[in-house]
Amino acid sequence: MGLIDAKTGAETKLSCSELIAAAKDMRALDVLAIHAAGSGHPGGTLSIMDVAAALFLNEARLDPRNPDWDGRDRIVFSAGHKAPALYVSLAQAGYLRPEDVITLRKITSPFQGHPHAPDLAGVEVSTGSLGQGLGICVGMAKAARIDHKDYRVYCIMGDGEQQEGSVWEAAMSAGHFGLDNLCAVVDRNRLQIDGKVSDVMGVEPLEEKYRAFGWNVIEIDGHDMAAILAAFAEARENRGKPTVILARTVKGKGVSFMEDQAGWHGLATKGDEQLRQALDDIGSPRTTPVYVKELLDTAKAFQVRQDAAIAALRPVFSKNYDWNSSDLMRATMEPTRFGFGRALAKLGDDPRLVTLHADISGSIKISDFEAGHPERLDRVVSVGIAEQNMMQVAAGLALSGKIPVTGTYGVFASGRPWDQIRTTICYDKLNVKIAGAHGGVSVGADGATHQALEEIAVMAILPNMTLLIPCDSVQSERLWEIAIKDIVGPTYVRFAREATPVVTDPSTPLELGKANVIRYRGVNAEFRKAFSTVLAEDHADEHEDLTLVACGPMVPEAMRAAWILKEEFGYETRVLDIHTVKPLDSEALARAAAETGAVITCEEHQKGGFGGLVATALGLHRDYQTPFLFDMIGVTDRFGESGGPWELMVKFELSAEHIAAKASALVARKRQAADRRAERVPQG
Repeated sequence: MGLIDAKTGAETKLSCSELIAAAKDMRALDVLAIHAAGSGHPGGTLSIMDVAAALFLNEARLDPRNPDWDGRDRIVFSAGHKAPALYVSLAQAGYLRPEDVITLRKITSPFQGHPHAPDLAGVEVSTGSLGQGLGICVGMAKAARIDHKDYRVYCIMGDGEQQEGSVWEAAMSAGHFGLDNLCAVVDRNRLQIDGKVSDVMGVEPLEEKYRAFGWNVIEIDGHDMAAILAAFAEARENRGKPTVILARTVKGKGVSFMEDQAGWHGLATKGDEQLRQALDDIGSPRTTPVYVKELLDTAKAFQVRQDAAIAALRPVFSKNYDWNSSDLMRATMEPTRFGFGRALAKLGDDPRLVTLHADISGSIKISDFEAGHPERLDRVVSVGIAEQNMMQVAAGLALSGKIPVTGTYGVFASGRPWDQIRTTICYDKLNVKIAGAHGGVSVGADGATHQALEEIAVMAILPNMTLLIPCDSVQSERLWEIAIKDIVGPTYVRFAREATPVVTDPSTPLELGKANVIRYRGVNAEFRKAFSTVLAEDHADEHEDLTLVACGPMVPEAMRAAWILKEEFGYETRVLDIHTVKPLDSEALARAAAETGAVITCEEHQKGGFGGLVATALGLHRDYQTPFLFDMIGVTDRFGESGGPWELMVKFELSAEHIAAKASALVARKRQAADRRAERVPQG
């Protein structure tokens, strides 16, 4: 086994001592790339690195010059957040230059936050949603059997990942099929985001569980290179059963201050001193000061080029209207998820309230419920990385008179457990609250697998579901209070990750199911105070030129666009804040279309998810006498990518500048159409 030239059959295989040295180089490049990115997952990448070195440089049959060689072994990183370990392994094996990896997580880089197969040779499949890789590998191994091929399939998983039920469905099928050409490796570092695996949701005894499913089980020290090689050799010789290697590892291995620390799951080193200490601990001779500087300079130069490219994509006006770019129109920035946390802390004394955590508790602020309130801990249910089970448990709690609040990233809150939400929660109209965090491309560097761009569509279509999308952190807090105290039934609340402008205060009108009209009144020292806000039903027609219909953090962008449109073109804009997407305020929409004659929907979502709901409402409630033009701002039928939050807003044409450009063109069309109609009117 080893690296192969598929044409000549020549094989390159590193010795045990060479693999140990290679693993040091790989760890150093891993830490450097994550540092240059400013984000990433060093803990798990460092713990799996010895296994990765052995697999890519000794065990697996791979041809870097012919990445799609049919006879290659297949390697799937089911634990997609360990992507940097995959990238440095590919670099060490010769698929790419090591210095290329330094562009990790930057916009347009092929080295996405989670593996993206279409952009990078050597990556078998895109991963990032935990628990799916083993099933993919079962399919690959089964295909080899069907086609009488002798390639082997390897799956890299984490121990926290074993909490996903799909892992055990795949394990059952692999054992049933007797796939001895399949070898899984569990990175058993005992830690996940929320702490110890045993505390979050115990998965042991893994040995007995895998054996019960018909697997050959090998336990090793995952940092003993000789033991790793021996385990792979044993797996290769095993017949009639798939093999799982349970590798005992240390999270953050090789960096003293990261070792065995859950907090380093998803943090990059900060500053030159911390980076230097990490590299000194690893001890790779490659990372001389000159080499480190060269790589970091490469990363900076790459970002400079991307900054220029992104700037060229933004429509240009007579001055800079960007957030907080001058002493006027200043806005306080705060993530909408913070309002979620404040609401839970405020309402937490209600004995019916129970929170369900899915391993990212601090990130989405659901843990604010029990912070400083140890008496509430018995109403905190940690389900681990198991979103489908989370919804089922929530249903049971609701049936027992509790008010369960579930929370995880939007892609996992809305997509993975959709059937449970539909058939169990919505069908019986159970009082379950779902926090869908990290919605939109502004999630940033984690990339497409973690950027929720579909949940408005898949949640709004469900009968009995209420769908709320707050525009800022203040409105988020207030809507969550309404969701918990006033709504009895399924409720999904979508919010973002990035800090966005606070454009409301506690006195801003807010009624469930009723849109707000926001009007720009003139430049002010504070952005929020440059606008007036009233309930749409209380708004008197001001003969505005157009309507921008927005939800979530796109409301501040629409407000900024209204400022641009007034200052640059003299256009008056009616902004509709649709914080309640379902039930939708159809009357406010119909009035806006009839009175302004031009409507643009604004969503940080697949175009038509929100826009389609608005278009349907307009089609069903219009008077068919008043013509109006309609358009949409949103993501156009594609997935997201890694990059900075505000970079991605520009690249995906979601910024206020893009809204203003489209709006000005639409108003021009409206006026041209009005002129043509006037020309056709017979003169008396």
